[in-house]
Amino acid sequence: MYAYTDFDEAFVRRRVAQFRGQVARRIDGSLTEDEFKPLRLMNGLYLQLHAYMLRVAIPYGTVSSRQMRQLAMIARRWDKGYGHFTTRQNIQFNWPQLTDVPDILDALADVGMHCIQTSGNTIRNVTADHFAGAAADEIADPRPVAELLRQWSTDHPEFQFLPRKFKIAITGSPTDRAVTRAHDIGLRMIVQNGQPGFEVIVGGGLGRTPMIGKVIRDFLPREDLLPYVEAILGVYNLLGRRDNKFKARIKIAVHEHGIEEITRLVEDRFAAIRPEFTGVDQQILAAIEAQFALPDLRHGPVGAHDRAYAADPVYRSWADTNLTPHRDPEHAIVSVSLKAPGATPGDASAEQMEVLADLAERHGHSELRISHEQNVILPHVHKGDLPAVHAALKAAGLATANIGLASDIIACPGMDYCALATARSIPVAQSIALRLEALKIEHEVGALKIKISGCINACGHHHVGHIGILGLDRAGVETYQITLGGDGTETMALGDRTGPGFAYDEVVPAVERLILAYLELRRTRDETFLDVYRRLGMAPFKAAIYQTERADAA
Repeated sequence: MYAYTDFDEAFVRRRVAQFRGQVARRIDGSLTEDEFKPLRLMNGLYLQLHAYMLRVAIPYGTVSSRQMRQLAMIARRWDKGYGHFTTRQNIQFNWPQLTDVPDILDALADVGMHCIQTSGNTIRNVTADHFAGAAADEIADPRPVAELLRQWSTDHPEFQFLPRKFKIAITGSPTDRAVTRAHDIGLRMIVQNGQPGFEVIVGGGLGRTPMIGKVIRDFLPREDLLPYVEAILGVYNLLGRRDNKFKARIKIAVHEHGIEEITRLVEDRFAAIRPEFTGVDQQILAAIEAQFALPDLRHGPVGAHDRAYAADPVYRSWADTNLTPHRDPEHAIVSVSLKAPGATPGDASAEQMEVLADLAERHGHSELRISHEQNVILPHVHKGDLPAVHAALKAAGLATANIGLASDIIACPGMDYCALATARSIPVAQSIALRLEALKIEHEVGALKIKISGCINACGHHHVGHIGILGLDRAGVETYQITLGGDGTETMALGDRTGPGFAYDEVVPAVERLILAYLELRRTRDETFLDVYRRLGMAPFKAAIYQTERADAA
């Protein structure tokens, strides 16, 4: 894992001291809210429906045991005893007092964390595959490159006031677990003729105008990455619209100018600035890579896992859903679900965060990851330790065996917290999960991704859900649109609208009808919901979802 240098430490402390003075001036009235707003946003502080919200950066989703323990302390001391993990692999504290925020920032700096560029029209937290550095299917660990991009982008003088926020995602695996095609820049590691490099994607994004990113370079050598990304940002900074924030993202620039023209401009700029990169970036990258070496994995008997798997059906169910193959066959990647039935997706209590920190320290080389699906990962667990890990998770309410299943729902905070939301997300997610638990069909259904957003901004990624749910306000009434067939992987697709929306009390029964229809339509248990949708299309699902309304009309 990356460790702060003296420069990093001094940089973050200066920012904290600067913001402490700005907070003091806001409290004594020297700064109005309008004057304070851009200053607080530069430090990740939002004003939500009921209180301030502080968004803490977890670069590329990697966090240490020490850092997780500090997050638990912050939740207990300055918040309401919990934090919320987001689809940007960050954590949000929903109830801090303004007077306490500088102290929180100092506490974060004590463990090498900050809130810089978690808001504003700048380059946001660089996200990555949450199995990075551990996955059996990985070409290479993408996190050193993500860290290089983080260092390059932090306070970059040219890119602090972009037309709109800018998001970069990177994966080192052919299996895209980072939703790269829904980002302003998506980077997919590939190897061509034995040379490592990237497929570069631009212009992806969700929100009110969802678009799938387009490939701007089929193959970019690794040593050219930083100048090429800078060329893309430079072109966007000039072309991006500033007259309408709803049309300010790079996806609109790509749409309006065309990928061919954008490619020409980027390539011209890249050729002009490439000589300025004299290899210093590669020297920095080499030093970063040394900090991301695979931990010294232990080896020994794995019989404890095999015995528990054979004897305990509860353990077996958890192992089948929540474990992923590790690059070392004696180890496993453990996904810890924050989606127990009835729980708020992505929320973790201070006590649960401490349990996760302890488990990572004892059994996982002190490493944890946050996934964009709002779960926590223990990336390096020896199989012999898995029964002990499961027992500890179970005691903490963290052993729900549902990773990748229908109740592993992505949901934004919605109208319970967010000032932009037009409908509730959390209660819908909770109700769906509880209904699935009552039906006892979730494991029969298998892989199914449900994603919920409480407004058109799509923080819940509903566009790429196998079942997507979008909450809207229609004349003061919450209405929920349902989309089908979305996909956030390497075969990315945007979901199709089923038709008229549903009232709040109708949406859970509608989802139930969709799932039951799928069970009737599939040919085999191996045919997933997405497979069936792609084979048969919308018609049979539309017939199922609106059958109650048709029956009532008859």
